[in-house]
Amino acid sequence: MFSSSNRLLLIILAMCVVGFFSFEAMAHGVDEKTRHFLQNNTGVQFFPFMYIGAKHMVTGYDHLLFLAGVIFFLYKSRDILLYVSMFTLGHSLTLLLGVWMDIQVNAYLIDAIIGLSVVYKGFDNLGGFKRTLGYSPNPKVAVLIFGLFHGFGLATKLQEFQLPQDGLIANLIAFNLGVELGQFAALTFILLGISFWRKHHTFNLFSTTCNTLLMSAGFMLIGFQLTGYFTG
Repeated sequence: MFSSSNRLLLIILAMCVVGFFSFEAMAHGVDEKTRHFLQNNTGVQFFPFMYIGAKHMVTGYDHLLFLAGVIFFLYKSRDILLYVSMFTLGHSLTLLLGVWMDIQVNAYLIDAIIGLSVVYKGFDNLGGFKRTLGYSPNPKVAVLIFGLFHGFGLATKLQEFQLPQDGLIANLIAFNLGVELGQFAALTFILLGISFWRKHHTFNLFSTTCNTLLMSAGFMLIGFQLTGYFTG
């Protein structure tokens, strides 16, 4: 029989494995119905774009992995709000400006940088910077900067559909609002899970393993995107 600690570790590992095999399909996937809508919409479609934004964030493994790493060792609500707000500010700016001003960025390279953000957060949580450099980069600035890249990642997906100018601003605002709602919903479950886990003695025991897996997921994302860049 497995002990409760071993069962929890197996559950965590199983979730990570399922997530790894789902990256290609879900990290930035757009189903056929959504694709058809984005390619054929006209005028202001506020609620459909809000729904698509929320759905995209909830199924965006790369964004959620980074946010999970950001809040992993944050215990105060004020700190969580501050860091999430920095991330939100960053990705909102580049999402809106990227599409509105048609700033073209290679999707593979941007998504590779997003994978790098996951590696960075896992490495930072493991104290890697302090051990190798003697100090850690300013975490708030890092979250803001990576938030900018995450926003470009969202923008590149919308740019693929060449959205019409008619109603573009309103639709972008709706999409971004949906992203925030999806982010809030996902973070609520992540926070509940982490908060519950912190009360268990296995949190300190397996936090290193969890952040190592977080780094591994980031490296997998980087490898997948760079492969697409060089072979696409």
